[in-house]
Amino acid sequence: MTAEMNLPQSAEMAQRYQEEMEKALKRYNKAMGMMTNPPEVTVGQSPKEVIWTRNKAKLYHYLPSEKAKQRYATPLLIIYALINRPYVLDLRPGASLIEYLVGQGYEIYLLDWGTPGPEDANTAIDDYVLEYIPRAVKHVLRHSKAKEISMLGYCIGAALTTCFVATHPDLPIRNMVLMAAPLDFTEKGLFNKWLDPETFNVAQVVQAYGNMPGEMIDFGSKLLKPVPNFVATYTGAFDKLWDDRAVESWLSMQKWVNDGIPFCGAAFKQWISEFYHQNKLTKGELVLRGVPVTLGNIKANLLNIIAEHDHIALPAGSKPIMNLVGSQDKEQIILPAGHVGLVVGRSASKQLWPALDKWLSSRSS
Repeated sequence: MTAEMNLPQSAEMAQRYQEEMEKALKRYNKAMGMMTNPPEVTVGQSPKEVIWTRNKAKLYHYLPSEKAKQRYATPLLIIYALINRPYVLDLRPGASLIEYLVGQGYEIYLLDWGTPGPEDANTAIDDYVLEYIPRAVKHVLRHSKAKEISMLGYCIGAALTTCFVATHPDLPIRNMVLMAAPLDFTEKGLFNKWLDPETFNVAQVVQAYGNMPGEMIDFGSKLLKPVPNFVATYTGAFDKLWDDRAVESWLSMQKWVNDGIPFCGAAFKQWISEFYHQNKLTKGELVLRGVPVTLGNIKANLLNIIAEHDHIALPAGSKPIMNLVGSQDKEQIILPAGHVGLVVGRSASKQLWPALDKWLSSRSS
């Protein structure tokens, strides 16, 4: 009697077990397909036009949005880092800082450094600060017909922006926004051990490679936090395989993460030696082609945005700028985010984006 009563229950459990096994197999096959032959995703979809080029660099102007309720008179020029692609700021519709800012009524420009080739190995930070950025600023002023502009620098782009504004006090820079800015290297974190001059000869490395391979820089960044970068990245994606939007988000981010570009040899050598090892920028000792980089020359309104959990541009390396510039209007915001999560993702759309808009809107009329 008891055995007969258990038969339906056992059959039901067997059926459920079979269904779960089939679902697990489908999930596994989908995961393997994503990793071995990932579908192509479209990134950087905000409409834009090229208004100026120099060597590999392109200056983009993003077309205004018809949905914007207002238009701000002061254009915003974004200076991105020298590694990775700038489309992380325009990853996909709904997850794009640029799309958001254009929708708020800002005139957005972005300087894309392009992909350096072997012929660019001698390009130095001096070239970016004293040649590329000044020309880009002048083209933005000419194209927008504005009398002043705002500038936003992200990661190494923030260091370049800082150097540029400090060496060009004559140009009409009204606002300067720094995000995840590596400026002071008193505290170096784990990089301190890897890039110790006694064990890491930057001159020999640059001599061997010419330009620093993007894959090498990316691998070093991932090793700072190996578990989340190598393990959690895939386990998290595996749990969301049935959510098409989550999968698209994951694929877009992985495309960007693995789409690094070389770091021009001379600029890399200068970055490691003069910025990282010698900390010349915040010590007031940095000189570019005979021009001192004097941070006290910076008078633009300053917004310094720090990612609290940033393991690449340490918060301690961003904070000192507040006491070194000559700006009267200056504000610092610390957000609970990481280096990349600061600008893209759900938390970014709720934290950084509105905070940036609030600060810029009152200073861009």
